[in-house]
Amino acid sequence: VQLVESGGGLVQAGGSLRLTCVHSGRAFRSTPMGWFREFPGKERECVASISWSGSSTYYPDSVKGRFTISRDNDKNTVYLQMNNLEPEDTAIYYCAASPPATQDTPMKMEYLYDYWGQGTQVTVSS
Repeated sequence: VQLVESGGGLVQAGGSLRLTCVHSGRAFRSTPMGWFREFPGKERECVASISWSGSSTYYPDSVKGRFTISRDNDKNTVYLQMNNLEPEDTAIYYCAASPPATQDTPMKMEYLYDYWGQGTQVTVSS
């Protein structure tokens, strides 16, 4: 499985970005997906995850109401819409895929994900 991310960049505080991740495998429809971010010297944190059907999502309090994860199972693609960005959101963002799952629940723990994208830099200026 390969995950290819796009959409990062530089934006001013209050602005928006949309990240896109394309999954190369044939089991995407049964695969929970997530977006993580990594700050220098810190562990990755989950900023959004979505169940394989798209019916359930998870967000930490730090991004709730500002970030939205969605997926298009016909296009093997997951998105992260980020609105009202803050300088504190500056980080490298990674798309992640877990193994195919039977339970239709989002996964927020890093160790549950087996596949990772290359990462895309998001920089928010003040």
